[in-house]
Amino acid sequence: MLARVSVQTKDFDLTAEIAALREGDKRVGAVCSFVGTVRDRNEGDQVATLELEHYPGMTEKAIEAMIDAAMARFDIFAARVIHRVGLLQPLDQIVMVAVTSAHRGESFQACEFLMDYLKTQAPFWKKEETPAGARWVDARVSDDAALARWGLQATNG
Repeated sequence: MLARVSVQTKDFDLTAEIAALREGDKRVGAVCSFVGTVRDRNEGDQVATLELEHYPGMTEKAIEAMIDAAMARFDIFAARVIHRVGLLQPLDQIVMVAVTSAHRGESFQACEFLMDYLKTQAPFWKKEETPAGARWVDARVSDDAALARWGLQATNG
């Protein structure tokens, strides 16, 4: 059985991940996926690298709970989240969320819900290298607002 959550340093293949997620499930009529990539700019500054840290075990458990919440809220069959850690460059893939369901509406909503949840609740720490030096990335108010539209409040401090 395919793991629902992977936190890893290596890159991922979206096509292979989606094929594995929907393999053999004839109920699937919709697959929605999101892939986030590292940008070369943030808050108006050039970003040379992005380094992500996490607490192994705790991070996976938190993301598993997010998937459980999505499964309870939406009529979906399966979900898979991959989040990369370590040192990444602009254009590198950083996160993938994929969801299967019978119909597109549930897949779209569950995928967006999981991304909003991940952006605010997943225990990752991000450090950017800019021309002015290294800096930690703070949570954004807009990410908290995105989570709030699902009736949830950010607990990230």
